[in-house]
Amino acid sequence: MPLTPRERVLTVLAHEAPDRVPIFIGADLTTGILSQAYLNLKTYLGLAPTINAYLYDWPELGAPRIEEVVLERLHSDVRGIQDRFPASTYQRNRARPPGSPYWDDWGVGQTEIAPDFYYPSIHPLAQAQTPEDILSYPHWPDMDDPSRYAHLSAEAAQLAQDNYYAIVAAPWLIAPLERACQLQGMETFLVNLIEGPDLAQALLEKIKSLCITHLGHFLAALGKNVDILILGDDLGAQNGPLISPRLYRHTLKPIHAEIIAFAKAHSPAKIFFHSDGDISAFLDDFVEIGVDILNPIQTSAGQMGNLGDLKRRYGKHLIFCGGIDTQTVLSTGRPDEVRQEVKRVIEILGESGGYLLAAVHSITNEVPPQNILAMVDAALEFGCYHH
Repeated sequence: MPLTPRERVLTVLAHEAPDRVPIFIGADLTTGILSQAYLNLKTYLGLAPTINAYLYDWPELGAPRIEEVVLERLHSDVRGIQDRFPASTYQRNRARPPGSPYWDDWGVGQTEIAPDFYYPSIHPLAQAQTPEDILSYPHWPDMDDPSRYAHLSAEAAQLAQDNYYAIVAAPWLIAPLERACQLQGMETFLVNLIEGPDLAQALLEKIKSLCITHLGHFLAALGKNVDILILGDDLGAQNGPLISPRLYRHTLKPIHAEIIAFAKAHSPAKIFFHSDGDISAFLDDFVEIGVDILNPIQTSAGQMGNLGDLKRRYGKHLIFCGGIDTQTVLSTGRPDEVRQEVKRVIEILGESGGYLLAAVHSITNEVPPQNILAMVDAALEFGCYHH
């Protein structure tokens, strides 16, 4: 008997081998498909090239909510549940002049740096000098706003009742370092971590307390109806860590540990941690603070390309999710090259279970539909476990 998608995912989460490698597409932004690639895929599949809804109801994010008919063709074993922004954030942005900056609920301005591509570039705390400047910032988000969470219970209960797909909860950006960089500007904040540690610590602590309030409401709404919770923080650059492991252990690790401990105390969900780049220097730390699933395994970044070593060293502790290179293989490879790469990655990371197949981060706009389908079809072909 083939397993249901949910049974398949839960088998992997238990570090056992299911009937085939699960496919993890469409749960959130980091496992999604960007707008143009999605429209191209729908056209290729003979579907109307329309986007009916966006993740987080946020068109400027550029990530559609993938429709059920497409998720089924992609054989995705997971279904995502996202929170919303406060109603006031949507009202303000829908009323703004076209092409003007999008303001998020933290007061960060996202500007259109290419057609329909927005990037956080207005940093409201760039000038902050002292911890007092942090505390007196007038635009801290209201994490108690019920419009963020009102829809979650019913959505989760329906998925749980169907009991067919694994339920993946994706609250928007529970990522303290990333938030701090958006609020201050990346360079400013990274300098403050070293030269203005009191300011940096005050900012991270404030973000952490808001994230925990947010998670409290989010997880309470889901109750037991959740299998995986997506958290993360971008700690890696192309060839090594973004900050030194020593600085990470001193400053950020306790904050990540506290957020993960809170989530585990308030939910049965396994912790999925998304961190781009070469994060090999932090993997022992992630295991120690309770990360269960590591994503996106950016094989093009430094040591993360050594999949055999990753599997040998961490396969007993971490489930790997990702590993199918978006930068070159999916973007510019031929479908047969995509197939070969899927086969290669499954043979290493998928050995005796412990692997969820996904692209490295979102499937970007230049990825042709033939390659998206080659990836998932190869997973069905090469991902079977012989019991």
